Amino acid sequence: MTMDDNKLTFEKITADLTHHIRINKGFVIWMGFLTVSLLACLFAYSLQLRTGLGVAGIRDYVTWGLYLSNFVFFVAASLIGMLVSAVLGLIGMKWITPITRIAETIAVAFAAVAGLVIVSDMGRPERLAYVFIYGRPQSPILWDVTVIVTYFVLSLMLLYLPLIADMAIIHNSKVAIPSWLRSIYKRFSLNFTDSPEQNRIINRSIRVLLILLVPAALSIHTVTSWLFAVTSRAGWDSSIFGPYFVSGAFVAGSAAVIIAMFFFRKNYKLENYLTDLHFNNMGKVLATVSLVYLYFNINEYLVPGYKLKRADAVHLQELLAGRDALLFWMVQIGGLVIPILFLLFRRFRKPVPVLVISIAVLIAAWFKRYLIVIPTQEHPFLPIQHVPQNFVHYSPTLIESMITIAPFILVLIIITLISKFFPVIPLHETAVEKGAEHIRFE
Repeated sequence: MTMDDNKLTFEKITADLTHHIRINKGFVIWMGFLTVSLLACLFAYSLQLRTGLGVAGIRDYVTWGLYLSNFVFFVAASLIGMLVSAVLGLIGMKWITPITRIAETIAVAFAAVAGLVIVSDMGRPERLAYVFIYGRPQSPILWDVTVIVTYFVLSLMLLYLPLIADMAIIHNSKVAIPSWLRSIYKRFSLNFTDSPEQNRIINRSIRVLLILLVPAALSIHTVTSWLFAVTSRAGWDSSIFGPYFVSGAFVAGSAAVIIAMFFFRKNYKLENYLTDLHFNNMGKVLATVSLVYLYFNINEYLVPGYKLKRADAVHLQELLAGRDALLFWMVQIGGLVIPILFLLFRRFRKPVPVLVISIAVLIAAWFKRYLIVIPTQEHPFLPIQHVPQNFVHYSPTLIESMITIAPFILVLIIITLISKFFPVIPLHETAVEKGAEHIRFE
C-alpha cells in the first residue's frame, strides 16, 4: 500500500469517526428533553429537601428504598470499564479496541453519578462533608466513599489518555468542528506529535492505570457488598456477597455496553467499525458473566435454604412464593436464565437479538438490586406491632420515583456530551490497526 493510499485510508477513518462531532437539531432536541426532565426531578428533590424523607416510601423499618437500590446498580454498571479495558485488554483481546471508549464512558458516567445517588438518601445532605472530616477508618461508609472516588479518578484518566492523540489528530485535520471545540482539543492534546517518546509515556501510563483499575474496581463493589454483609439481617448475612456483587456488576455493565454499541452504530453510522463480530463477542462475554452470576444466585438461596433458620425461612418464603415472588421469578428467569439460553446460539448474538436480550438483562439487573435491598428490611427479627400499614410494607412514592430517575438522566447527559464531542471509537488506535501508518499531526 502506498503512502497516498494510507493517507486516504486515514482520512476516511478520520471522517467516519468524527462526522458526528457537531451540534445538530437532533442533539438540541435530545438535550432539551433531558434538561427539562432533570429539572422536573430536581423539583421533586427540592420538595424532599424542604419537608424531609417522609415524602418517600422510606419508614422506620424499611430505611433503605429505591435510592439505595439505585446506588448499588450505579456502582455495578461502572465496573464495565474494568472488565472491558483492564481484564480483556490486559489478556490481549484485540477486538475490544472499538468498544473500549464506550465502556470507559459508561464507567465514568455511572461512577460520577453514584456518589450523588447516595446523597438523595440523606435527610441532611449538607452533612456529607462530615464523612471526610470526621470519617472513621472502621466505617464501611468511609471505605465506600474512598474507593468510589479512587475508581472514578482512575476511570477518568483512562478515558482521557487515549483521547490525547485523537484530539491532536482532529485539531490538525480539516474536520469541520466548532472553533471553541477545536481550541479545547488543542489545549488538552498537550502538543502531542506522535513521537516515539510520547507514545511510550502514554502507553506505559495506560498500562499502569489498567493494572490499578482491577483492584480499585473489585474494591468498589466488594466494599458496597460489605455495607450489607456486615449486618446480621436475613438476606444480607452472607460471606459470598463480595464476588456475588462483582459478578452481577459485570452482567449489568456488559448489557449496558451492548445497548450503547447498538445506539452508536445506528446513529453515528459506525457499521464498519462496530461489526457483527463485536456484538457476537460481547454476547459471549454477557453469557459467560451471566453463568457466573447464576452460580452465585443459586448459592445465595441454596445455602440459607438448606440451614433454614427462622429468619431465613421467612425471607425465602416471601421471595420464592410470597409477596415478592412474581418479581423474583421474573428477574431470575426472564433476566438471567432465558438470556443465557438464548446467548448460547450465535443467531441470538447478532445486533438486534442481543440488543433485546441486553435490555431485558439490564432492567432485570436493576430490579435485582431492589430485591436485595427492600425485602430483607420488611422481615425484622422483632415483631412489628402498633404501626401504620405503610410502615410494614414498602411502597415507592411518586416523589421518590422521580428522584430515582434523576441519576439516570444525569448519566445520559454525561454519555451524550462525551460521545457527541469526542470520537466514540479510538481514532488513533483504529487508524494504526487498519494500517494507516502515515498519520499526520502537523
